[in-house]
Amino acid sequence: MKLISIKYTTCFAMAAVMLLAVACKKEYTDPNTANSDQVVKSAVGLTGVVIGIQKNYTSTRAGAVYNLITTDGFLTKQLLIVNQGNTAEYQFYLGGNQVFNTNSIVISFWTTCNKVIYDANTVLTNAPQLGDKGYASGLIAYASIFKALAIADLSMFWEKVPDTTGINIPVNFIANTEGYNKALNIINNALNTVAANPISASFQSNIPAGIDIVNTLHALKARFSLYTGNYAQALAEANAVDLTKKSTFNYDLQNLNPIFETATSTNNVYQPLDSTMGLPPALAPNLADKREPFYISISASAPRFRINGFYATSTQPIPVYLPGEMILTKSEAYARMASPDLVNAQIQLNNVITKQPASDPFGVGAGLPADNTPYNQAQLLDQIYRHRAIELYMSGLRITDQRRFNRPTAERTRNYLPYPNVERNSNPNTPDDPAF
Repeated sequence: MKLISIKYTTCFAMAAVMLLAVACKKEYTDPNTANSDQVVKSAVGLTGVVIGIQKNYTSTRAGAVYNLITTDGFLTKQLLIVNQGNTAEYQFYLGGNQVFNTNSIVISFWTTCNKVIYDANTVLTNAPQLGDKGYASGLIAYASIFKALAIADLSMFWEKVPDTTGINIPVNFIANTEGYNKALNIINNALNTVAANPISASFQSNIPAGIDIVNTLHALKARFSLYTGNYAQALAEANAVDLTKKSTFNYDLQNLNPIFETATSTNNVYQPLDSTMGLPPALAPNLADKREPFYISISASAPRFRINGFYATSTQPIPVYLPGEMILTKSEAYARMASPDLVNAQIQLNNVITKQPASDPFGVGAGLPADNTPYNQAQLLDQIYRHRAIELYMSGLRITDQRRFNRPTAERTRNYLPYPNVERNSNPNTPDDPAF
C-alpha cells in the first residue's frame, strides 16, 4: 500500500502541538483538522499522526530534543550561558531554587512529552485494527519509539511522572523508576509485534528517512534496562544492536537541527563551558582524545569554546543513540552484574577508548591507547562514567548517569525539575517540587 506524498500533506496536522495546553489533562485535537474518528481509522491518517509525533518531538526550540539536550547540558554543567536574557536557559545555569515552575523550557518539555505520549496512544490503540498487519506493525513500532522516549525523558528530569494521559481528569503520578519500566513494556510490545509481522516496505517508504526502527528498539531497551538495573537484559539488548548502522533524527531546510538553529548559529544562547566537557579534573578528557575536537571547536573570538559535533550545521542529523553508548552499556553491564566480570567490562571499555573516528559510523572516536590499569570495580565504574560523559557529550543523558553513578551533587545544578505551573494549577495530584 503506497500512500502518495503522505510526508507533505496536512494529515500530520492532527498531531500538532498545543504547547500552551495543560500537559496531562487537555484535549489536544485541532478543530481545524479532519474529524479525528476518520483520521485514526485509516492507514493514511495514522501515518500522518506518527509523522506529526516525530516532528513535535524533534523540531524547534519547543521540541523535546532541544529541551532534553539543553536542560541536561546546563544541569550537569556542560554549557555556558552566553546571553542571560535567555531566561529559561539562564535559570538552569544558575540551578537550585532559581529554576521556577514558570520556566518556559520546563513547561514546553513537560507539555511536548505528554503530547507525544497522547498521540502515540492514538496510534497504538487504532493501528492493530488495520487489515495490513505489516503496515500496522510499522505504525506500532514507530509510535512506540517516541512514546518510550517521551516517558523516559520525563523520568530523567522529574522525580514522579504521570501514570497516563487523559482528557479533563486528574492524572495520578508514579515514581520515575516505574516510568522506565513503562517505557520497557512499550518497547517489548513493539518488538513482539514486529517479530510477528515484519514492518512492510510501504510503511518505511511513507515516513521520514533516518530511524532504523528495529535497531532503535533494541538500543532503547538496552538503555532503559541499564537504568532499571537489569544488567543481563541490557547486555543482551546491546549485543542485538547492529553497530554498523545509523539511526538518526533527520533535518532539512524546512525543519532545522534545533540546537544549531537556536544556539550554534546565533552564538547568543549557549556554548560549551570549557574543554573539560563538564567533568571534574580527575575525569577530564585526555588532551589527545579525538572526541574533544569532534564535539567542541575553538574560536579566536569569545566565547572560546564552540558547539560542534552533531549541531554544527542546519541540516545535520542527530543520532537517536550512538554505537559507543551500546559498547559502554556492555561494559557497565559486565561491571555491575551480581558476579562482576571486570575483565570483559574493561575489554568493552577499551573498545571505546581505542576506537578510531574512521571506524565509527558517526566519526566519534577517542583514538587513544588501551587502558590496562588493573582497576577494582569502583575505579572501573568511574572510568565507564568518564567515557560515557565524553562519548555522549551533549546527548541529554548525563543527568541520569550522574545519579546512577552516585556522582557528587556539586557536579550538577539540580537533581530534578519542579513541576510546571500549567500542571500544578489544574491537577490536584501534582507532587510537591523537589528541594534540589
